[in-house]
Amino acid sequence: MRVPQRPAAGGEAAAAYPLLVFTMLLWGGNVVASKWAAGEVSPQVLTCLRWAFACLALALPARAGLVAEWSRLKPHWAYVLLMGACGYTLYASLFYAAGLFTSGINIALFQGAIPVLVILINYAVHRVAVTGAQALGVAVTLAGAAVAATHGDWRVLATFAFNRGDVLMLAACLLYAGYTVALTHRPRVSGLSFFTAVALSALVTSLPPLYAEWALGHTIWPTAKGWVIVLFVALGPSLVAQLAFMRGVELIGPNRAGLFVNLVPIFGAGLAILLVGEPFRWHDALALGLVIGGIAIAERLGRSRGPARAR
Repeated sequence: MRVPQRPAAGGEAAAAYPLLVFTMLLWGGNVVASKWAAGEVSPQVLTCLRWAFACLALALPARAGLVAEWSRLKPHWAYVLLMGACGYTLYASLFYAAGLFTSGINIALFQGAIPVLVILINYAVHRVAVTGAQALGVAVTLAGAAVAATHGDWRVLATFAFNRGDVLMLAACLLYAGYTVALTHRPRVSGLSFFTAVALSALVTSLPPLYAEWALGHTIWPTAKGWVIVLFVALGPSLVAQLAFMRGVELIGPNRAGLFVNLVPIFGAGLAILLVGEPFRWHDALALGLVIGGIAIAERLGRSRGPARAR
C-alpha cells in the first residue's frame, strides 16, 4: 500500500528541517565510528550487534503498537524483509567494510551521492519530474563524487584503479538511495511500528553475513572501545536517526529529504578531521565544495525558479 503523497504545509516542512539536520549529524558521527571500529570490532559483528541493541531498545515502547498493527504489516512481509536487508543490513555491512580500506573523509563524501541516486531512481521508477536545477545539481554532485573517488588523480579513470573502500561505499550508497525511494510505499502503519519491523528484519538478515565472516576467520568480537562504538551506532545512527529520517521523508518527500544527505559529507569530514586526525587535502576541499554546491543548486534554485516539485 502506498502512503498517500500530499504537499507539505509550511509548518510541517519547517519541522522536517531540524529533524533531518540532526539525522545527518548522527550519520556524520557514524563515519568516525567506521574508522574507530577497525581492529576493535569486525564489520559484520558491528552490523549484527547494532540491530540487536536497537531491537532491544524498541522492545517495550514499540511492542503494543506492533501487535496492534501486525495485521496491516503481515501482508507486506516481503517488502519489510527487503527494506531491512538492503537499507540496513547490506548498507551497514558495506559501510563498515569500507572503513577498513578508505578514509573517513571519503566515506563521508561518497554519501553525498545518495541524493543524486535518489533523484535518478525516483525518476526511473516513479517518473518523478526532474527540474533543470535538479539536473544541474546532479551533475555537480557527480563531479564531486568523481573527485573523491579519484583522489584528484584523473589517471584512475583510465586504469579503473579505484580504492576498494570507495567501491564498497558507492554500492552502499546505491542501496540506501533505493531504500529512501521505497519508503514512499511503506504500509499504512505508524513510523515506530514500521521501523521496528524493519529493524527486526535487519537483525535476521545480518546473521548470514555474520556467519560468513566467522567462517572466513575474520570475526573480531568487541573490545571495551568496540562496545562503546556498538552502543553509539545502535542508539544514534540506527535508532534515533532512522526514525527521524523516516519522519522527514514523510513530511517533505524523498527527493527533498534525500538532499539533506549532502550534509553528511560536511559533518562526517569535519568529525574525521577533528576526531580521527585525518588530513584535509586540496581534492577533499574541491569534492566537498562540489557536493555542497549540488544541494544549493538542486534545493534552493529548484524551489525558487523551477516548477513545483513532485513528491
